[in-house]
Amino acid sequence: MKLLYETDATPSILNGKKIAVIGYGAQGRAQALMMHDSGLDVIVGVREGGASWKAVQADGLKVATIHDASAQSDIIHILIPDEVQAQIYESEIAKHVTSGKTLSFSHGFNIIFKKIVPPEGVDIIMVAPKAPGTEERKVYLQGFGVPALIAVEKNHTGKAKEIALAMAHAMNFTKAGVLECTFGQETYEDLFGEQTVLCGGVVELMKQGFEVLIEAGYPPEMAYFECLHEMKLIIDLVYDGGIEHMYHVVSNTAEYGGRTVGPKIITSASKEAMKQALHRVESGEFAKEYLADFANGFKNLEKLRTEGKTHPIEITGEKIRALFNRK
Repeated sequence: MKLLYETDATPSILNGKKIAVIGYGAQGRAQALMMHDSGLDVIVGVREGGASWKAVQADGLKVATIHDASAQSDIIHILIPDEVQAQIYESEIAKHVTSGKTLSFSHGFNIIFKKIVPPEGVDIIMVAPKAPGTEERKVYLQGFGVPALIAVEKNHTGKAKEIALAMAHAMNFTKAGVLECTFGQETYEDLFGEQTVLCGGVVELMKQGFEVLIEAGYPPEMAYFECLHEMKLIIDLVYDGGIEHMYHVVSNTAEYGGRTVGPKIITSASKEAMKQALHRVESGEFAKEYLADFANGFKNLEKLRTEGKTHPIEITGEKIRALFNRK
């Protein structure tokens, strides 16, 4: 895959175009502010009178209802949560998705699983930064950008890729590098990574390591430092220079133990479970389960949240973090 940079973008393609950013959560706020600060004509669409409406006003951006913002914009960039996108799209946005406009996302969930089915005659693109919104904004203000993906699902105007790349350019993503992919690649890979490594696998690894130590009689404070606190230090080393760089920096003892014991913990059975998770993502099973739980008031998610908050690693961590925050 070829990385695209500043010189690959044509910012002027957005001249005279108005961009509606739908939603003002972490991604909505960061992306709206970055595009606005780069000189683009941005209006934010949110629920009138709510907390987000007031936050947009406080940040000095133009604000309107989702209906009105969509009606007056050439590019509609949808950044509200996956589970509510289809409902909001049908009730507030769909009637304004007319020929020649661009419908844009930062995640392909609703397009890939056909919860949103746009009409013919519109461009469908994705601009997906590979970082949380707060990090994107911080790096932008430092004069650089985070890496990102762009994708084109429909190219009615013949300019869809150029529009996506210009939006990425305005948010400084092309300073770091942008990869072009498909909506399917981004959606399936993103869900898989979240579930098996980033938000699922790593968390369970830390929790179970913590449990093994305290069940063996070790103090929970020591277990917390060993299995969670130091995780950031190791990940920072990997992030800065790769896995081999990390192994070069840690002690020989840590390196030998990691290389010999790690494969006994994360085994072929773990890899098989990952393959099953990928199959459930690609087949739509996960999306169906997730949206069913949303329709049921997120009862299962709320149960899991309660269990997570009461786990000993969270209780111990809260006490330890309080010590660090003492003034």
